[in-house]
Amino acid sequence: MLAAAPPLPFWSIAAPVAGWLLLAGTWAGWGGAYLLLVVLGLVTCVMAAVHHAEVVAHRVGEPYGTLVLAIAITVIEVALIVSLMLAGGEGNAGEATATLARDTVFAAVMIILNGIVGACLLVGGSRHREQAFGLLGVSASLATLAAIAVLTLVLPNYTTTVPGPVYSPSQLGFIAIISLVLYFTFVLVQAVRHRDYFLPCDEPGDEETHAAPPSLHATWTSAALLCVALAAVVLLAKSLAPSVERAVAALGAPKALVGIIIAAVVLLPEGTAAIRAALANRLQTSLNLALGSALASIGLTIPAVAIVSLATGWTLSLGLDAKSSVLLVLSLFVASLSLGTGRTTVLQGTVHLVIFAVYLFTTIVP
Repeated sequence: MLAAAPPLPFWSIAAPVAGWLLLAGTWAGWGGAYLLLVVLGLVTCVMAAVHHAEVVAHRVGEPYGTLVLAIAITVIEVALIVSLMLAGGEGNAGEATATLARDTVFAAVMIILNGIVGACLLVGGSRHREQAFGLLGVSASLATLAAIAVLTLVLPNYTTTVPGPVYSPSQLGFIAIISLVLYFTFVLVQAVRHRDYFLPCDEPGDEETHAAPPSLHATWTSAALLCVALAAVVLLAKSLAPSVERAVAALGAPKALVGIIIAAVVLLPEGTAAIRAALANRLQTSLNLALGSALASIGLTIPAVAIVSLATGWTLSLGLDAKSSVLLVLSLFVASLSLGTGRTTVLQGTVHLVIFAVYLFTTIVP
């Protein structure tokens, strides 16, 4: 008989509430040493978000569970980008506003595809030597991700209706529709038509898999607290952005580094959940989380900012520079090779992390 599901721990309920209380302090103008408490609150909110996402995922099962965290974070990420675009405006932000969506999406894709996937393969391979996953689901994810990434971030450099790296209004609208078609077709395949492609193999000793699912009340409570915690993560990260910008400027690093730092903080819940799954020898769940998050990030963010751009008439610069295009294509190529056999070791994880290190280094030292 399955053991009864444990109740929600008190810290997972208190952390989101504490995060919003700390956020109120930043809105009141408190700074200095208070920012250390804000950082601590940010970390605890991330941990709470991971816990509640896993509760919901356990209740609904795979692959629906991995969609919960990916879509929730992406919706908040889109809201954050759009709010920054509206706050900046064409006249105030200029080029920074035009490239904000591109830089954020590219950073998210590189962090997920190389940083999170690389860390999952490395820690999982270190503990279990070799890990297996369903090849059909991962192949479908990579094919969809490669198509959306190249069409949205590389092709604008080569169209001629408007000089790159921008699309004309009609082209931008068309690409936005194409991105939505690809993403929602992927969700249909993952959640309905070919759900078995994305299901993990049950491990006999995996207590999480065979434990009793949480009650319906606990699931809805966790779902609500997940949204509260994720919103607190994004807003706390946004409140810390000015301090991060000053630190980056003091180091003499490019402003693009700020976007990477903020994207990394926003993706912490997904990354932490994916790495924990890899350590538990559930690599399929890790890859569902990572690749699904990358698809949601680019497949939903680009259409959203395209609508804002078309509605306001602002220029939206989507095309990557030559260096970034090479790194993106290299990342997709290496991922297709390292995840093309259905089995991974520490070698594949090391390769992805090396590419991620090169991305970070060339961002700081372009």
